[in-house]
Amino acid sequence: MKYTFEKGKKSTVKINIDLTAKEWKEAIELAYNKTKGRYSVPGFRKGKVPQKVLESVYGQGVFYEEAINQAFPKYYTEILEKEPTIDAVASPDLDIKKISEKGISMIAIVAVKPEVVLGAYKGINYKKNVYTVKDEEVDADIKRLQERNSRLVDVTDRAVENGDSVVIDYSGSVDGVKFDGGTAEKQTLVIGSKTFIPGFEDQVIGMNIGEERDINVKFPEEYHAENLKGKDAVFAIKLHEIKKTELPELNDEFIKEAVGVESLEAYKVQTREKLEKQNADKAERELEDEIIKKITETTDVEIPDAMIENQIDRMVQEMEYRLSYQGLKLADYLKYIGKSMEDFRKDYTEQATEYVKSQLVIEEIIEREEIKATDEEVEKRVEMMAAAQGKPVPDVKKNMNARQLDYIKNDIIIKKFFDLLKEANTIE
Repeated sequence: MKYTFEKGKKSTVKINIDLTAKEWKEAIELAYNKTKGRYSVPGFRKGKVPQKVLESVYGQGVFYEEAINQAFPKYYTEILEKEPTIDAVASPDLDIKKISEKGISMIAIVAVKPEVVLGAYKGINYKKNVYTVKDEEVDADIKRLQERNSRLVDVTDRAVENGDSVVIDYSGSVDGVKFDGGTAEKQTLVIGSKTFIPGFEDQVIGMNIGEERDINVKFPEEYHAENLKGKDAVFAIKLHEIKKTELPELNDEFIKEAVGVESLEAYKVQTREKLEKQNADKAERELEDEIIKKITETTDVEIPDAMIENQIDRMVQEMEYRLSYQGLKLADYLKYIGKSMEDFRKDYTEQATEYVKSQLVIEEIIEREEIKATDEEVEKRVEMMAAAQGKPVPDVKKNMNARQLDYIKNDIIIKKFFDLLKEANTIE
């Protein structure tokens, strides 16, 4: 194999690869042995047809595509091992210049890690946000604890009010014709939750148990069902049950039972400390984001399109993963919001570009400042994990894989990275 390479446009490297007749012949033989079972020729058992016979029947280039699939990864990997300056960040684009039984000439366009020309990252003034915890925030947090421990109780002596949970039958129709999905029995609905079509829940207020009522609503123009968008509808409703949320009495006994703290006052102190810690963490994250943002704004880097597309891939996958937890498929979600996959990906372009640039900045500073995680630091972190889990250190180590260790090392490095930047700059 012979190869040459040169710098291309927008952080790419162009690699010219030429295989000799012998190397190309070996690749074709590999392709023949892998795919010969796909072909049938009269007079031969399937998978037993000689290579020359298949080439005469199906053409000289019958195995070329598979031969490229066999040869290119092998020789491309060899080149990357020999040339550490070619720091590939994505799969290459391959173009065939010349191909025959005498050999093959290929061009691979490889996206590589771009050169990062850092802006100033020391001696800069930053302002750190300060958040104070208000009494109302403590009260709101304790109120949420009450709500988590609430119970539903039957209401029989009044009509439906906002906030009640009701059980209803309903049957919807448009122009007197019932539509799919518009009918249900013994359906639970929290009034004020805005779960149903706008106006539906408001008209249930005031109904009594056993009462039947027709309510009029209008489907939103952006409703997901095409046949119902903007249509006026009538729902026939029957009310079966009314329930209200009953909160536990807020006292020492409730607090002790709910969270194991001796008194309400002690829990208030604990809650305030928790919220203060959350505020401090929030302020720290915001400061770190601002530090990276300022450095990134003054940094020059030519990001290859492939890096941005790869990041968009990850963002789309994360969205798909989150939707799956809600029982939704991405294709259905795109249909609901009226967007094509192409437009959906475009929406991520700016965010993906900013993320990739910030990661390149972080990596460049880490390399320049020679920030590393020592074995002792990793060991200490593992010991802390073991203590938190209540397990012996050897047991925790035994169950750890390389990926988990890399995560610990990276976490240590990133903490050192931000510590360095905070010390090297003025924080007000």
